[in-house]
Amino acid sequence: MTDFLDRLGIDHAMRVLIITYSIRIGLALLLLLVGFWIAARLANFGRRALERARVDVTLAGFLRNIIYGILIALLLIQVLGMAGVPTASFIAAIGAAGLAIGLALNSSLSNLAWGVLLILFRPFRVGDYVTVGGVDGTVESVNLMHTYLITPDNRQAVVPNAKVGGDAIINYNVRGTRRFELKVGIGYGDDIGKAMQVVRDLFAADPRILKDPAPGVWTEALGDSSVNLVIRGWTTTADMWETQTTLLRGIKERFDEYGITIPYPQSEIRVVGATPEAQQNPLQPR
Repeated sequence: MTDFLDRLGIDHAMRVLIITYSIRIGLALLLLLVGFWIAARLANFGRRALERARVDVTLAGFLRNIIYGILIALLLIQVLGMAGVPTASFIAAIGAAGLAIGLALNSSLSNLAWGVLLILFRPFRVGDYVTVGGVDGTVESVNLMHTYLITPDNRQAVVPNAKVGGDAIINYNVRGTRRFELKVGIGYGDDIGKAMQVVRDLFAADPRILKDPAPGVWTEALGDSSVNLVIRGWTTTADMWETQTTLLRGIKERFDEYGITIPYPQSEIRVVGATPEAQQNPLQPR
């Protein structure tokens, strides 16, 4: 290389500068090639570690790409510095671009951040019946941006993760059991104890109603036209709706069998100043 520079007639100072920068650029290119290989290996190692820790595959792949991107950015800054390029302005430009992108994608980044948290902390899983973001449904899938639900009438609801994480999350499956509550009114002339015993017999006859916690029936209030009973019991989450429906039907049939009435609102019309016959039959023409 020295002979080549001599033939070009380049002076000693310029020759030293060219050789220095040539060496720097060569080392920078070598570092770039080796750095790409090391960054890929480190990112893949991080993904495998996350997968061994049972982190969601989607999240593990996303974090792998984040790690790889950060390593490549650091590598490029180091390579440019080694090649003699001032990196301060380059770092400032990256920061300004990141700020602009963050402001432009504020809602998307919020969804992304909540998606990572939902996948990490798992307040619900696929198959759980939940209320999230004001929507009821069965969880179909969760990705980094949205949560997909199937509603009870078989529609798909796509809820942004920022709305899911920013509101109350109700998971109906996580505890394994649920309590149901029914309210039934009986007539004032009926035997309250007998009505309550009928309900207890129905508890004992249905194995889906759990014995612990124990079910119960109580007098809740003395209403305008009925004595109101409140009935509570526990079942597994999967049995709740069917058990509640069966119990309600059984109460109606048993009350009819034992002559226990279930009152409904009634109105009585009295005509002031009418004859006694009209009082008894106010709709009869006079």
